[in-house]
Order: sequence, then structure tokens, then C-alpha cells
Amino acid sequence: MKMVTVDILDDKAINLLKDLEELNVIKLHENGNSNAIKSINSFTKYKGMMTKQSIEEIDKQLNDLRNEWD
Repeated sequence: MKMVTVDILDDKAINLLKDLEELNVIKLHENGNSNAIKSINSFTKYKGMMTKQSIEEIDKQLNDLRNEWD
């Protein structure tokens, strides 16, 4: 196993690294200077929890919610 240090220049890179970790290609380790991995972990635990809905379904739900206030 090789270890390298990477400077993250853009938050998009963290998402890419996290995807590689999920594919078991790399292993991410936290260091004391960054909370970036923690923040990505908090989002990935909810990944796939919501199903895709059509715009019409979403509009209907919003209208139903708005009508509850009347």
C-alpha cells in the first residue's frame, strides 16, 4: 500500500475521492486540519433515500401543503 498526501483545491475533489473510497479503490483518513470528510459523510448516509419524482407529483404535493394552511 502506498500513502500520498493530497491538497484539495476544490470541494468537488472530495466527492470524487469519496466515490473512489466507496468502490474500495482508496481509503480516506482524516487529519486534524480538515472537517471535509466528515461533512461529506453526513451527506452520503442519506444518498438514495429519496426517490425521483416527476415535476407534476412535486407540484401536487406543494399545492396540497399550501392548501392545508387555508
